[in-house]
Amino acid sequence: MGLGRNIKRQLKVFKLALIIYLDYKAVQRVVKWTSAERRDKLWDNVHRRNAKRVLKVIMEMEGLWVKLGQYLSARADVLPEPYIECLKQLQDSLPARPLSEVYRTIEMELGKPVNYLFKKFDEIPLATASIAQVHRACAKDGVDVVVKVQHEGIKEIILQDLKSAKTVVEWVAWAEPQHNFGPVIDEWCAEVPKELDFNREADNTRTVSKNLGHQNDGIYTFPGSYQVDVLVPEVIQSTEKVIVLQYMDGVRLSDLVALDELGVDKQVLVEAITCAYAHQIYIDGFFNGDPHPGNFLVSKEPPFRPILLDFGLTKALTIAMKQAFAKMLLACAEGDYAALLSAFNEMGLRFNLDMPEEAMAGDMKAWAKEREEHMRKVQKKMKQGGDGKNLHRNPVDAFPSDAVFFMRVLSLLRGLSSMLGTRVVYLDVMRPFAEATLWSENVPRSLYSENSEWVYATPLHSGIERKLRELLIDLGKQQKVLGIQVCAYKDGKVIVDLAAGVLGKYDPRPVQPDSLFPVFSVTKGVTSGLLHWLIDQGKLNLHDKVASLWHGFAVNGKEECTVAHVLNHTAGLHNVLSDVLREDPFLMCNWDDMLNQMADATPESPPGFHQVYHTLTYGWLCGGIIEKATGKKFQDLLEEAFVHPLGVEGEFYIGIPPGVESRLASLTIDVDEIRPVIPFTQTEESLESDKTELNQMGDAKSIPSRAPKSVFSGDIISVIASLPLLFNILFIRRAIIPAANGHFSARALARFYAMLSSGGIVPPAPSSSEPTLGSHSHIPSFSSKKLGQSEKRRWRKKRTKDEHISECNGTSIDLKTLQNGTIASCKKIFNCPKIHDKIMGSGEYSGFTHNGPFGLGFRRHSSKDQNGQQFIAFGHSGVGGSTGLCYPEQNFALAITLNKMSRQVTAKIVRLICSELDLPCPDDYSEVGTSGPDTGLHLKTPLS
Repeated sequence: MGLGRNIKRQLKVFKLALIIYLDYKAVQRVVKWTSAERRDKLWDNVHRRNAKRVLKVIMEMEGLWVKLGQYLSARADVLPEPYIECLKQLQDSLPARPLSEVYRTIEMELGKPVNYLFKKFDEIPLATASIAQVHRACAKDGVDVVVKVQHEGIKEIILQDLKSAKTVVEWVAWAEPQHNFGPVIDEWCAEVPKELDFNREADNTRTVSKNLGHQNDGIYTFPGSYQVDVLVPEVIQSTEKVIVLQYMDGVRLSDLVALDELGVDKQVLVEAITCAYAHQIYIDGFFNGDPHPGNFLVSKEPPFRPILLDFGLTKALTIAMKQAFAKMLLACAEGDYAALLSAFNEMGLRFNLDMPEEAMAGDMKAWAKEREEHMRKVQKKMKQGGDGKNLHRNPVDAFPSDAVFFMRVLSLLRGLSSMLGTRVVYLDVMRPFAEATLWSENVPRSLYSENSEWVYATPLHSGIERKLRELLIDLGKQQKVLGIQVCAYKDGKVIVDLAAGVLGKYDPRPVQPDSLFPVFSVTKGVTSGLLHWLIDQGKLNLHDKVASLWHGFAVNGKEECTVAHVLNHTAGLHNVLSDVLREDPFLMCNWDDMLNQMADATPESPPGFHQVYHTLTYGWLCGGIIEKATGKKFQDLLEEAFVHPLGVEGEFYIGIPPGVESRLASLTIDVDEIRPVIPFTQTEESLESDKTELNQMGDAKSIPSRAPKSVFSGDIISVIASLPLLFNILFIRRAIIPAANGHFSARALARFYAMLSSGGIVPPAPSSSEPTLGSHSHIPSFSSKKLGQSEKRRWRKKRTKDEHISECNGTSIDLKTLQNGTIASCKKIFNCPKIHDKIMGSGEYSGFTHNGPFGLGFRRHSSKDQNGQQFIAFGHSGVGGSTGLCYPEQNFALAITLNKMSRQVTAKIVRLICSELDLPCPDDYSEVGTSGPDTGLHLKTPLS
C-alpha cells in the first residue's frame, strides 16, 4: 500500500474525529439554553448525524476499523441507540470482494482451481468481514462446507491501521491524560496480526471445540455440570489465507425477527453463550477474544443452540492468571474489596491511587447494576459531559495484557444481553466455573489436611500451642474455620502465637501473624480502654456528666447522662439510630454526622435505668467524649495511648488507612452455623435478596439511597447474616466506627489485653514470629501526587514511637512483682492501682454499674465455684467469634480473630486453653454457653 494512500487514510481518521468533537461541543453549548424536550431532540439528532459519519468512514476504510465498529455495535449498554442501529450493519456483511480475487487466492493457497476442489461453489458470499469473505460450497465428497478467504492486501492495511490507531491513542493520552488507552492498543497491536494466519485459526478452532466437548485430557477435568451446550464447526482444511469449515445452518444473533419466529428463548441463549465463555476462560484458560454478534449463529432446530464462529483472535491464560480472574469475579460477587484488590495485584493491575476503591468502583458497578440504570447514567454523562468537572486522571499505572481481552469479552457479553433485551446475571452464571478454577489443584479443597500448608510456620512457644495446632487442623478439616489467628500471654510472655487458614472465602492467600481481621464489637474493648486511659490521665471522671464535656449534648433528656452510664451501657441511647441506619447504613461512615446525631438524640429510657447493649451508638458516644474532652482526633489519641506504647504499629486500627489492603482478611458466614443460636425468622429468599442488594451497591462516593431490609432491624440473625457483606466494603473499613470496625491482628490485640491483665504494664516485646510485631509503618507513605487531599488531611501526621516508651526485656513477669513496682524499667500505661476493679465495676466502683454482664466498658466473665458466681475475667468479643479477654489474677491474656463467623470455634479454643492452664472457664464459653458471649445479645431488649 503506497505512502499516499496511507496518509489519506490517516487524514480521514483525524478529520472524522475533529468533526465529531466539534459537533458535540457545539451541542453542549446550545443545550444549556433549551428546554428539556428540545434538549433530548438535539442530542438524538447529533447522535444520529455522527453515527452515520462513523459508519460511512468505516465502510470506506474497512480493515481494522470494521473490527472496532463491530465491537462498538455490541455495546448497547453504553452507546446511544442511534450508534447501535448504524453500526450493527457491520455485524452482517461489508460490500463483497470480486469473485476473481477470491478464486485467485484459493488457487494460490490450495494449489488447484476452485472447480477442481469443489463440486459447487456459491458465487454470492454468505458474509464479507473485515479480514475475509465467506462462501458456501459443496466438497467433492458431497459435504457442505464454508470457505473463508482472506482479502488481498489486507495484512498491509491492518498493520497500517494499527499504527494509525496507536498514533491517535498516543495523541489523546497526551491531550487528555485521564483517557490513556495505551495498554489496550498495545495488546491489539500484538494480537490482531495473529488473525491473519488461518492455520492458527484452524488450530484455535480445534482446541476450543475439544475443550467445550470435554475431550480435554489435560490436568483440569471437571464434572458434567460444567458442560456447555454450544456448537463449533469442524475444520476440514486450512492454509495461511484460506480455511475450510463444516457448514452449519443458522440465524444471525442480530436477526431478532427470525429468532422470534423460531421461538428462541433469548435468555437461555445468552446464558448458554455466557457459559461457553466462562468455560473457555476459567476452565480451559483459552478463549475467543472477539465475541461480537457477527461471530455467532443460532441453530434453526431445537434446542436452538449457539454456534460459535471465528477463532482467529484467542488468548491463552496461565494457571495463575486464570485464578486471578476467578478471584476477581468471585470477589465482585461477594462484595469483597480486599480480595478484589488482591486479584488486581495478581493480574498485574497497578493503581496510581492510594484509594483503589475509587478506581475499581466502576468495575463493581458494571457487574452489579441493573442494565437500565447503567444505560441511563452513562448516557446522561455523555449528554452532560464536557465541562471538565467530572474528569479524573487515569487511575491505572500498569494494565496487564491478558486483561485487555478478558475485559473486552465481559463488555461484549453484557452488550449481547442488552441487544437481545435479556437480563442475565453474569456473576451467577459464571460463578461455578470461577469457583472450579480457584479451588483447582493449585488451591486444593484438601488444604486443611496438611499442617505445613494450612498453619503458618512459626516457632513453637509451648505445649499448649502444640495441642492448639492440632485442634485448629481438626476444625479446618471440618471446614469450621476459614482463617484464624490465636495469641496468648501468660505472665507477660507469649505462650501461643498461631495463624492458620486463608484470608477469605475467595482469597486463598495464607493468613499470617500480621494479617488484619475485622473484629466487630471487640473494637468496643479498645475504645473503652481509651476512655479509661483518659480517666487515668485525669482528663475525665466516671461521674462527669457528658454534657459538661460535649457542647450540645444536654438536650432531650440527656442532661444527667454520665461517663459511667455510657461505659455501663445504661445511657438509654441503644436504639436511637436504628431507623436512620436501616435506611442508609453508609451514614455510619460519616464521623461528624454521627456525633451530631448522638448529641441530638432522645434516650429511650432515663440514664441508669437499665443495661441495654449499645450495638453501634456505644462507639460514637465514647468517641465523642474522647474528642470533646481532649480536643484531639480519636485516631491520634489511639496511637498516643496504645499503638506506640505497645509497639503494635501497623496491626492496631479503628478505621484502616490507605496502604494496608493487602493484609486484610475478609468476612464470610455460614448461616447454618449461627441458625441454632436464635430462631431464624428471615427466609433464605430474603437473605439472598439482601445479599443481592448489597452487591449492587455502587461506588462509595455515590452512597446508595437505601439499605438491605435486614440491616439494623431487630432480627439479630438477619443482621448477623448481612454484616459480612457490609463490613467487607473498603468504605466501611476506612471509617471510624469505634464500636464495630476495629482491624487488629491477634498478637496486637493480645498484647493490649496482656497490658491490661498486668495492671497497665507493657509486656516485653515479642520477637518470635515474622514479620516482627511493630515493624510496619502505622501510616503507610504515599507520594503527594498519589495521596488525595482528603486523605492528606485525615492522615496528615507521620509519627514514630513515643520517646517516653521503654519496654521490659525479661522473659517472664510475675504479677505481684510488677504490682510492687520492683521492675522500674517497665512502662506503665495505667497508673491506677485498682484499674481492674474500675474496668469491671467491682469493689469501690460497683456503684457505677448496673446489675448486668457489663462492667465499665468491658464484659465481665464469670464462673461458678463453691463461693457462688465470681467475676474471673473481662474483655470483649465480637459477633462471629473474634474476642479478646484477660484474667487479672492469673495475668493471662488471650485474643482470637476469625474471618468465618462461628459460634463454636472460639468456645472450643477457650475451653482447651483454660483446661491446659487450669483456669476456670467462663460460663459464656462453657459447654452450655457454646455460642460465645456476644452472639446472643439482642439489639433492643435489656440485658438485665
